[in-house]
Amino acid sequence: MPVPASDEQHGTRNKVARSILDHGPSTAAELALRLELTQAAVRRHLDTLVAEGVVEPREKRVYGARSRGRPAKVFALTDCGRDAFDQAYDELAVDALRWIEQSAGGGESGRAAVAAFARARLAAQAVAYRQAIEAAEPDSRAQALARALSADGYAATARSAPVGEQLCQHHCPVAHAAERYPQLCEAETEAFSQLLGTHVQRLATIAHGDGVCTTYIPGTGKAEKAAPSKTHSKTKTTTASASTAGRNPE
Repeated sequence: MPVPASDEQHGTRNKVARSILDHGPSTAAELALRLELTQAAVRRHLDTLVAEGVVEPREKRVYGARSRGRPAKVFALTDCGRDAFDQAYDELAVDALRWIEQSAGGGESGRAAVAAFARARLAAQAVAYRQAIEAAEPDSRAQALARALSADGYAATARSAPVGEQLCQHHCPVAHAAERYPQLCEAETEAFSQLLGTHVQRLATIAHGDGVCTTYIPGTGKAEKAAPSKTHSKTKTTTASASTAGRNPE
């Protein structure tokens, strides 16, 4: 029995949205190449997804010097688009964190209690991450961490940067909870630093409106150099300190 055209179109649109989830903000050309579709077909699906509030167009961020001409347009998932995937337990997570905060008395004590929980949570996850990293060659540790994170639902990749590497998490199962409780991002950044044995810098977070959680990892022998600058970003480069990681600095 042939598949109705409407169902087929819906299935393709889901593939487009999923590709953006897995790979981060993407141009129509990148999506067409990945999904083996024409750019015209991809644009039609993107127009529908934009109208439905699932994706939104953004100006492509440029790392380093900007080339001439109009910047490419990329499409990123909206909060609504992310909700369509596996973030159904965000409300429960926020309620649980609020209970921890209030049970500790609120204020500074409450924030410290949430931070302690976040570190304990990451410590348990880090056991598997550490095994993957220790089994990898020194120059492949970022890729090993990315694969381990992907197994936990973070759709992570590692890519070369002008100096060092960038760890990109294209999905965050606790994004909405992290927006309310940045301690989750802070604990994660600290854990990455401990796992990789080097200072790392959080460049962007999904929790604060960026399309991807991006962490800069210095290259061997170049750890003292500054991280590459980022333009047209809502989130400035921040260090991995507990006071800034995962926040949106002014």
